[in-house]
Amino acid sequence: MNYVSVENLTKSYGIKVLFENITCHVNEGDKIAIVAKNGSGKSTLLKILMGKEIADSGTVNINKDIQVVLFDQEIDFDPDLTIDEFMMTLDSAPIMALKNYHKSLHSTDNDFIEKALLDMEAHKAWDLENEMKQILSQLKITDLEAKMGTLSGGQIKRVALAKLLTETRAEHRHTLLIMDEPTNHLDVEMVEWLENYLSKAKITLLLVTHDRYFLDSVCDTIWEMEDGNLYMHNGSYATYLENKMIREDNLNATIDKANNLYRKELEWMRRQPKARTTKSKSRIDAFYDTEKVAKTDTRKQGLELDFEMKRLGSKILELHHIDKSFGNKVLLKDFSYQFQRGEKVGIVGKNGAGKSTLLNIIQGLEKADKGDIETGETIHFGYFSQKGLTYKEDERVIDFIKEVAEYYPLANGKSLSASQFLRLFLFDDQTQYSPISKLSGGEKRRLHLMYILYQNPNFLIFDEPTNDLDLPTLTVLENFLQQFQGSLIIVSHDRYFMDRIVDHVLAFEGEGKIRDFTGNFSEYREAKSKEDALEKSVAAKPEPVKEIVQSPNTAKKKRLSFKEQRELETIEKEMPELEDQRAKILDQLNNESDYEKIAKLSADLEHISGRLEDHEMRWLELQEMQGEA
Repeated sequence: MNYVSVENLTKSYGIKVLFENITCHVNEGDKIAIVAKNGSGKSTLLKILMGKEIADSGTVNINKDIQVVLFDQEIDFDPDLTIDEFMMTLDSAPIMALKNYHKSLHSTDNDFIEKALLDMEAHKAWDLENEMKQILSQLKITDLEAKMGTLSGGQIKRVALAKLLTETRAEHRHTLLIMDEPTNHLDVEMVEWLENYLSKAKITLLLVTHDRYFLDSVCDTIWEMEDGNLYMHNGSYATYLENKMIREDNLNATIDKANNLYRKELEWMRRQPKARTTKSKSRIDAFYDTEKVAKTDTRKQGLELDFEMKRLGSKILELHHIDKSFGNKVLLKDFSYQFQRGEKVGIVGKNGAGKSTLLNIIQGLEKADKGDIETGETIHFGYFSQKGLTYKEDERVIDFIKEVAEYYPLANGKSLSASQFLRLFLFDDQTQYSPISKLSGGEKRRLHLMYILYQNPNFLIFDEPTNDLDLPTLTVLENFLQQFQGSLIIVSHDRYFMDRIVDHVLAFEGEGKIRDFTGNFSEYREAKSKEDALEKSVAAKPEPVKEIVQSPNTAKKKRLSFKEQRELETIEKEMPELEDQRAKILDQLNNESDYEKIAKLSADLEHISGRLEDHEMRWLELQEMQGEA
């Protein structure tokens, strides 16, 4: 079933062409990722599909039988609504049934109560309510009475994500789910849950993301937007990179041929008289076409930098017995660490665990409750925070960078101009001379990053640098950091980025405990998963049943021993009790709205179900033995 057909679509802002005459189609079951540098028109294309923007030309045909749902980076909400009220603003029959059911709990009108129950059954709203609770619980949304206006940006995004996933499940119509950077502001556990949820769900998805592991797990098709064109790749992110490299090699070969032809044609053009014949006019038109190809700029990220970094002394940074708490919440407890020259450290942990607090303490922006910090005299910090860029509204990009310096020094005695450095980070000449206020949100983020690097620090501290950055910029940044000779601390939930850059992990594991792990992020996660699985299996393991050793003369007898008979009687007595406990927990889950209690009930349910399953298996074994007696 075809969901969306786009034919010859064009969109420009002023003289900047975002895309021109692009054609694409979305069919049922497609899971498509859109890849492009910031400012290329990804978000604009999504808004055109939603009907929130109008194209300059071309057509968009959306199947009348489908619903299009958008998860945008800009979220509209009433700050006076509670989270629960915000979730219930969904316009669908199952949600309306759920609303009426909750009203019926406080009603004495028997007809209204009966109709509410019938609607709940008809629209399968019981299942929807359970799924909504599970989604909210997974996204760590616990206080449903909190006002939307009191939430942080990350919390608002998680609530909006929960609402969108609930809406997608609530609708029985065909749905196209459009998501713009859904993993921003989610910790690793939430990202992995969402990744698993979307990869298994039978949905049609159009996705913009910078998270390459997430992309590979969820999507099977990549749309690449570049230079106003749309290229399609079936397969993984690695396949896309390979196809892109082949295309660019072919383009470079075409440009070389065009350059040779251009030189010859330019010489012919200069010899032409002012009065031109009809015959020469076609050749003149061909000349301008050749000139356009010959002057194509393919310089994307080809510069390799040999840095002249400010010298690092023998002492880098040392933390001794650091404590930090906020009220009863312990973030750091007796933490000590000595940073080495050239070390690339990744800091990971759940949101609110204290990662950003540690970064602030290191730089003297926040005081520790206890402990000492020694910073080397030669250390020059470069701090990329989540606060964003400060600039004058009318200031041009090139002038903003030149305020730092005209040139960036290289180790071979040469240097890069501010314009060359900007080009390295994908700012073309036209954008360099544009006001900063005209940049997209992602382009401002990229400029902020470049501004930090251009100051030539020897100790970089990055707090979530990948949020809102596009994949081409991330590739440039990764190449830059791999060559960087100074010390580096990165706080990030981007698993691919961390795996490429860091060789050491400091993991916030709760209650002030920070684990020192040598290896990359995936290696840490694998080690942690094995430890958690082992602890869980030990905790859930039932008491072992003692094996009855039979002599050769009695081995053929299958009659139950006294102990086995007593075990069978005990199991038969306990199984109905466990089934009753399981039914009660399920009933409580259906009527519970406190998400801390939901988490506890879910754990109890898993434990009871495990015991019941063990009993059933043992009962079958004993029954089989008894039957063969």
